[in-house]
Amino acid sequence: MTFSASPPNHNDAELLALLTLRFTPGLGPRRIESLRRHFGSVQTALGASLTQLRQVPGLDVKSVGAIGTPGLPEQAALELDKARDAGVQLLGRGLPGYPGALEALQDPPPVLWVLGPDLPQDTVPRAVGIVGTRAASEYALKFTRSLAADLARAGVNVVSGLARGIDSAAHLAALEAGGVSSALLGCGVDVIYPSENARLAARLTLISEYPLGTRPATHHFPQRNRLIAALSAGSVIVEGDLKSGAMITATHALECGRTVFAVPGRAGDSLSAGPHRLLREGAVLTETADDVLQELGWGAAPTAPRLDLPPEQARVYAALPELGAALLDDLATRSGLSASETQLALTMLSLSGLVDERGGRYLRR
Repeated sequence: MTFSASPPNHNDAELLALLTLRFTPGLGPRRIESLRRHFGSVQTALGASLTQLRQVPGLDVKSVGAIGTPGLPEQAALELDKARDAGVQLLGRGLPGYPGALEALQDPPPVLWVLGPDLPQDTVPRAVGIVGTRAASEYALKFTRSLAADLARAGVNVVSGLARGIDSAAHLAALEAGGVSSALLGCGVDVIYPSENARLAARLTLISEYPLGTRPATHHFPQRNRLIAALSAGSVIVEGDLKSGAMITATHALECGRTVFAVPGRAGDSLSAGPHRLLREGAVLTETADDVLQELGWGAAPTAPRLDLPPEQARVYAALPELGAALLDDLATRSGLSASETQLALTMLSLSGLVDERGGRYLRR
């Protein structure tokens, strides 16, 4: 169905008008919203005269002159058709389905592209952002996997940015725990970045303010971070230096009136500098999912199911640290088993998917 010929209802026509303004050079979210508020609808704005447009606050001569540029309505209609063919939903500001949580931002995007089953909610959702550095420590990755899994089991949508490191660990752990997870992108929802996350992305709800086919760009990611903050009731900062994207997310969360959580790290480590500053400034110290859930008034995380393991495997599994990894000899000492018995138990636990081995050290998955 071609949209440009005869839009079937007001909402579709308004969405098409929003897309047209979205593609107009010199018009950002604030100017588009000024047009909508001044005229009552973006359709009316598109049909306004130059004299009427000059009366809109915040518009300069160049942006006024760009409105009505030939070819833009056709470009908008083509984008709408492409989105529908790809199963992508477009949510326009001021239209049904657009998440009211984004109104906490100074510059909510005029249009969202959404691919996946779990649409953003109209109010502050039961969602928590988990963000951190791409070059995460093993400690931080282990913590992230545990936190995301527990939040997911508590019915929380785990929100992140699909980047390497902390983001990917949070998404995957939430899915493996049987929960849902949403990714905010700095590119089009049909352009997966990084490319090695294509299989993971196929299991997520992908959300972007960029049209289909948009390639990732450095300046897109700080913009993406503000959406993570706004669409989450709180954001957990796991690791990141003082100038990291995770700290940008924390700043936006505070501006939106959301709760900021921070995970303590190693003293003197540059990747702990961001969370430690946030903790000094009043962020909620976070060691477990219960710290997040109780702060947000959502109760406690469900107790993990009891594992029915043979005695030797149970003793070795219990000897594994909750965070970090342990050597074979350490586990033998803690479990009271011989080295060979411990090794056999670890092998069986690995085959069951409960234990991972990295560089001679063993850790819980």
